[in-house]
Amino acid sequence: MKQFFKIMFASALGAFITVSLFTLVGFVMFVGMISSLSSTSSVYIPKSDEKVFKLSLNGSLTDIPSENQFGDLFGSRESLSLKDVLSAIETAKENDKIEGIYLDANSLLTGTASVDAIRRALLDFRESGKFIVAYADDYSQRCYYLSSVADKVFMNPQGMLQLTGFASQTTFYKGILKKAGIEMQVFKVGTYKGAVEPFMLDKLSDENRAQITSYQQGIWNNVVSGIAEARNIGREKVNEFVDGGFMFADAGKAVEYGLVDELRYREDAENYIKELVGVEADKKLKMINLAKIKNIRKKTLVKKGDQIAVLYAEGEITGSENIPAYSQAAFITEELAEELIKLKKNDDVKAVVLRVNSPGGSGYVSEQIWNQVNELRKNKTIVVSMGNIAASGGYYISCAADKIISEANTLTGSIGVFGVFPNATGLFDKLDVTTDVVKTNKYSDFGDISRPMRDDERALMQGYIERFYDLFLTRSAEGRGMTKEEVNAIAQGRVWTGEQALEIGLVDEIGDLDRAIEVAAELAGLTDYDVKTVINTKDPLMDYLKKQMGDVKSSIINDALGEDVELFRMLQTVKRTGGVQARLPFDFETL
Repeated sequence: MKQFFKIMFASALGAFITVSLFTLVGFVMFVGMISSLSSTSSVYIPKSDEKVFKLSLNGSLTDIPSENQFGDLFGSRESLSLKDVLSAIETAKENDKIEGIYLDANSLLTGTASVDAIRRALLDFRESGKFIVAYADDYSQRCYYLSSVADKVFMNPQGMLQLTGFASQTTFYKGILKKAGIEMQVFKVGTYKGAVEPFMLDKLSDENRAQITSYQQGIWNNVVSGIAEARNIGREKVNEFVDGGFMFADAGKAVEYGLVDELRYREDAENYIKELVGVEADKKLKMINLAKIKNIRKKTLVKKGDQIAVLYAEGEITGSENIPAYSQAAFITEELAEELIKLKKNDDVKAVVLRVNSPGGSGYVSEQIWNQVNELRKNKTIVVSMGNIAASGGYYISCAADKIISEANTLTGSIGVFGVFPNATGLFDKLDVTTDVVKTNKYSDFGDISRPMRDDERALMQGYIERFYDLFLTRSAEGRGMTKEEVNAIAQGRVWTGEQALEIGLVDEIGDLDRAIEVAAELAGLTDYDVKTVINTKDPLMDYLKKQMGDVKSSIINDALGEDVELFRMLQTVKRTGGVQARLPFDFETL
């Protein structure tokens, strides 16, 4: 009864919030109309005492830039955009009034490749002669890796430097599915296709463990080297701190190892910055934030002429009908193929850069997007820029491009496919549920979850999976100028870092999004061009309202299910894995 009232209250709350949101629609539309009548160039001019750019490293970082003003209107907190952060650092470098950057390191959720991109931008900023000061009460591993490039790294005297190395955890569902009476019938091709292991095993296979160890150690070596170089200490010193478990030691240990310059409280750290910019100790240190610096006019003028379009492809690849109503995550759907068609028909666009940040997903949707990439390539230049992850389906939609530019720590490859079909015979038996079927042909009830597949059905499905894998090999081989045998030798579902992928021919060059744009311009023969950002947002207002409703629904689910919410989300993921899939293992995370 308590659970019933809990759910009823949560539903009522959701309904109330829904009504409230829609009563604001008219007001929002009115504000939007007023905004559209105002000046199109919102330029912010820093005040004379705003000499420091405060970059707060907090929240989740996405590739896709947020260009939705409705979130700002209602004061909602949007995710950080990699594009906005990099642009802001460049603006701070160019603006004469800004003398330095204050890194307020909290907790940043993103992948290693994005951290690398910001880190390079900060190093470039330092070369201009301006300062960078970092402070944190507790440094997460990501934030410290970024902050290590600072001229001064301060930490709370009672703080913690959380350098621990990497751990990649896979959650296995075989046991709980067995208890529920559900068997996942798995069909796959690829020795290393670890995405199906959670349904088949209770621990990692030797092959999967080997590949995770390989790319994980490669990325960690890069991180250690970066920290050691920035702090002017030996690599062995960094690993000694990590292996000694000194994140739990007195904060002074971080100073002793040269990882932190001084232990100071926040006020003392900001007083140090005051000295750098000539602000009296008793005066307030005024700083400019990301929202304001985004609106500072840059010195470089926008070039007029031909366009290079940057199209973002971020998130799991799935059919639009499979996106959970409560989800706040980004997804890649067949609508991306529609955007590619539009760009192909746009005469002003001479080249396209497809920014891919995806662990893969639906093989069907991946093929649709691949087809449009291939079609666009016949008429225009298309270059792929890989973000944190561009693997499985993420590689599938990339392989037809003229060139592929990857970050050193991008996770890519994973050329392999699988299919998962539930058999709920055990669950039906537990519930005393029976079924009966009337059919016209032998395979009319193919995929019936109330019974296990017959041997002939398994053979059909395995053959279909193998044909799709052969198609994946063909697409990759044609795109990379390799034979299918050469691709197969490095495929098998294996995941590679960008550096490893360059050595084996899966990518062309190590570089960031800016480098991808340069390569696209070179291939298209462009010298005077404008860069156009393309985001698949048909209606900003509806997108904003959908996000708010997603927040409400997610809150209701979390409140109603409590600790069981993760099982619910797992089952939703299983539901989306119907059909042919090309995706990375679940629960993957680095740095």
